[in-house]
Amino acid sequence: MNIPFLGNRRQKAGVPGPEGIAELLAECELLRSQADRAGVRLDDSPASLEALDQLVPRWRDDEESSAWLGNDAGLYLGTVLVRTVPGAAWEIRADGQPVVRLTSGREFDVVDAGHEWAANGVPELSQLYAEVAEA
Repeated sequence: MNIPFLGNRRQKAGVPGPEGIAELLAECELLRSQADRAGVRLDDSPASLEALDQLVPRWRDDEESSAWLGNDAGLYLGTVLVRTVPGAAWEIRADGQPVVRLTSGREFDVVDAGHEWAANGVPELSQLYAEVAEA
């Protein structure tokens, strides 16, 4: 049914394209909220990763928050990589895990890296970015 004043309500079912996936993965609500409260501006730049590395890790006291924040931190790291490293792109593995693939074919599990950062603070997000960006 197509009612003109409602517009065409039928949407194609399926997976969003690469730009849509990139936008979804870039949301990182919890991380952006924590950063904003700490006065850190997340502008998808490598410098913002350095600023995140300087945050006091209060989230480590709350296991649930730490897990969510780790996920967001990994997705944010991936977002910075995809937006600043030529040829880097998001890919969703068969197991549903989002990874960043470089033009060399190397795959980087940013979510796992984000969880390590949230739990231990090392390796730092800016350090991970530098290692991947130079590869």
